Amino acid sequence: MVGTILLVEDEPVTRTSMAARLTRLGYRVLEAENGRVGLDVARREHPDLLIVDWMMPEMDGPTFCEAVRRDPLLKSSQLLLMTAHDQPVQIAEGLARGADDFLSKSASKQEITARVLAGLRTSRLVRALETAGQELVSSMRLLQEKQAETEADLQSAALFVQSLLPPQGSPVQGIALAWEYQPSLVLGGDLFDVMAVDEEHLGLYILDASGHGVAAALRSASLMSFLQVDNVLQLLGSYDPVTVLSEANRRFPLSADGEYFTLWVGQLHLPTGRLSYASAGHPGALLCSAQGPSQWLTRSSCPLGFDPVARFERDCVTLMPADRLFLLSDGIYEVQSPSGELWGRERFQKVIDAEKRTSLSMTIGTCFSEARHWQETHQFQDDAAVMGIELTGSPKGMVNG
Repeated sequence: MVGTILLVEDEPVTRTSMAARLTRLGYRVLEAENGRVGLDVARREHPDLLIVDWMMPEMDGPTFCEAVRRDPLLKSSQLLLMTAHDQPVQIAEGLARGADDFLSKSASKQEITARVLAGLRTSRLVRALETAGQELVSSMRLLQEKQAETEADLQSAALFVQSLLPPQGSPVQGIALAWEYQPSLVLGGDLFDVMAVDEEHLGLYILDASGHGVAAALRSASLMSFLQVDNVLQLLGSYDPVTVLSEANRRFPLSADGEYFTLWVGQLHLPTGRLSYASAGHPGALLCSAQGPSQWLTRSSCPLGFDPVARFERDCVTLMPADRLFLLSDGIYEVQSPSGELWGRERFQKVIDAEKRTSLSMTIGTCFSEARHWQETHQFQDDAAVMGIELTGSPKGMVNG
């Protein structure tokens, strides 16, 4: 690539001689008879190297250098100040006012060639850095735009996932429902639901996908689709927890990357308050009795997909009016204090027992507040979910006792 040199020299003979010499070296040479003309040419042509005489009328060389350094369009051009003043004081002044190098008017052809080559080489390096910087800024801008688009997509996906969760309030007569959910990332893999199976039965579950983020959320949404009442009844004929777990175990094997689900499924018989439930590796549910101590509803079992012929066990318990059932992910109680101590199931259980006289939503809110206080941060490291149902009265036909 041929370099472009602008020669700013008021003395015609010197200018013509220098221009001819530089042209013979193969460079494109522009000429200006003074500093003001030189600035106009430089702004129009963007030369790689400017050779400027120190002594000129109207605008001397150092003043010209200062003007170039103030112009953002010319900041990558190299300035070679040509002068007979080669004393240290003059050199220091020239450098301080913007020159990159000096060329003595008495310099030999070899020195002129060397200094011009050095100036052009530096100019190429500066412009390469300038181009790289512009490309980096452009790439960063594109990356920020893509990141903003991704964030918007994730927020939309998070809203969609949250729309799959049950509406809080009263899913059926005599049952109150409340929950709180905070994924560790924008999207989470802990999902839950409460659904009317028929006039006498309520189906409920909570699932936990290993891992975090988009992949876990997508896998959870797939399992959630399978667990919908209409789909299960069409495939299996009932919402029996053991039957549901067995079919889910068959349909959702351990992935090639080792990803899996844990799942707790229950079915509540509304007339009697009898709850049948089964678990596939899930830490379980907590039953808070209005009249006695709370108890964990869980048993040891393997997660879905580890054993294609795994057998799951059914357990049963009877809920009484004012009893509460909490389905939760382990992310709510496996939070650590700054010293590394777990909050733990026992502390979670104590909060549930202590809050049994407050509203269901306030009890769940207190659990989250206590967990955040324990870890001294608002954000959870794992997805945290607590769903609670309360028997607010005696559903039609419920047997008390």
